[in-house]
Amino acid sequence: MNRRDFLLSAAAGATAATLSRFSFAQATPTIDARLTVHPNQLGTALGEDFVGLSYETAQLAHPEYFSSENRELIGYVRGLSPRGILRIGGNTSEYATWTPHPTAQPPSAIPAAVGPDKGRKPAPPTQTTPQAIRNLRDFLDATGWRAYYGLNLGKNTPQLAADEAAFVADTLGDRLVLLQIGNEADLFRNNGLRPHTYDYAAFAKDWQQFYDAIHARVPAAKFAGPDTAGTSAFVVEFAKQFHEQVVLLSTHYYAEGPPTDPSMTIERLLSPNPKMENAIPAIKEAMTLSHLPYRLSETNSCYSGGKEGVSNTFASALWAADLMLQIASFGASGINFHGGGYGWYAPIVGTIPNGFVARPEYYGILMISQLVGGRLIASDLQAPGGSQLLKAYAVRAANGSLQAAIINKDASNHARLTIQSGASAQRVRVQRLLAPSLEDTNDVTFDAAVVGDNGSWQGERKETLPVRNGTVVCEIPAGSAALLRWD
Repeated sequence: MNRRDFLLSAAAGATAATLSRFSFAQATPTIDARLTVHPNQLGTALGEDFVGLSYETAQLAHPEYFSSENRELIGYVRGLSPRGILRIGGNTSEYATWTPHPTAQPPSAIPAAVGPDKGRKPAPPTQTTPQAIRNLRDFLDATGWRAYYGLNLGKNTPQLAADEAAFVADTLGDRLVLLQIGNEADLFRNNGLRPHTYDYAAFAKDWQQFYDAIHARVPAAKFAGPDTAGTSAFVVEFAKQFHEQVVLLSTHYYAEGPPTDPSMTIERLLSPNPKMENAIPAIKEAMTLSHLPYRLSETNSCYSGGKEGVSNTFASALWAADLMLQIASFGASGINFHGGGYGWYAPIVGTIPNGFVARPEYYGILMISQLVGGRLIASDLQAPGGSQLLKAYAVRAANGSLQAAIINKDASNHARLTIQSGASAQRVRVQRLLAPSLEDTNDVTFDAAVVGDNGSWQGERKETLPVRNGTVVCEIPAGSAALLRWD
């Protein structure tokens, strides 16, 4: 049996096991909920570049990684979306030096596949060479994606940043969307890159100097910021001060951390997070003040590289799917999941010699990527006791048809959801996101199929539900999700 057949066999087994568990586990409670869709109340559009990934700048020290030769990674990236945003940045961007005439090979301390920087100590210095940028252009051409490119603010000069920006802009051409200056500068006073007195005013002065130097060299360049670890005052103040110099507001968000804390669990990951809820008002204020779009340019489940047994489990797929639509609901234009190497939370893991694999989180992103091109529409979810673990989102597809994403993050309760849409369709197709348990790290399926070699995936689309008087009833097993399409 080849790998593809093995994966398909495993997928069929996992799907059957999960649905069987739902159908016959009579002891598991089932909650009855109702979703009312308001098809004429349109919300945020899910643009063609809504889906994104984020990688450390240190990865460019190995130019062969992001290149047209890395066909397997190209397949996985393209499998998530035919168009998306690849963001280059992360903690290591502040230790990467633009080296137009390299005299030495990359330091041996830098692995061939760079995982998420854990932020516990200064990153090893790396070189970014012209060949790395030329290869990056080929990689973007092969995937159909475009790039956000982060520039070193922490250990750099405005002139050197301008030199790098000029080469990047000229080489990436229309594949370059924008430049970002600095990564999580609100943490500079804590990580040794600046004095403890470093505040927003000092950051704004630094940012302006770099912007002026880069803009003088590359007048057509577009910028985003502040790319901070949190929203804090930086985002609002940045929006006020630099709204005419940037085209996008960006921040980062991690649901949990540090991974050494035993309280960072699956249950906590899937529960409503006050950190995100508290951040939304500041983001909305910044968007209103600046009249600029916002993007979550770096995110994942648990900072400092993720947590084994949490970040690499099926729970992360449900978390990612919900987060994508949660941020879209308040107006975000897109999201970039950080990864690389064998990081516990990385959606795609592997190396060129060893090959690449899709982690569970990839499946959650894949599910929501099916909605790209549509537009959120208003809906009201009523669940017993105001359950906060059952989430539902309605979307108007580009062709006018109705879609819905239902995410049941509750490990203890099945959900029977009655959906009143008013749609005239005769049936609803169902694509389920399933695994035997929230803790599972391998047996994940979407629409009864696995992601195979080179990111290949082909769902079955066989399950359908009848529509009666504009109403459909869909059962969602505990700890699972489903994508519904009216046709």
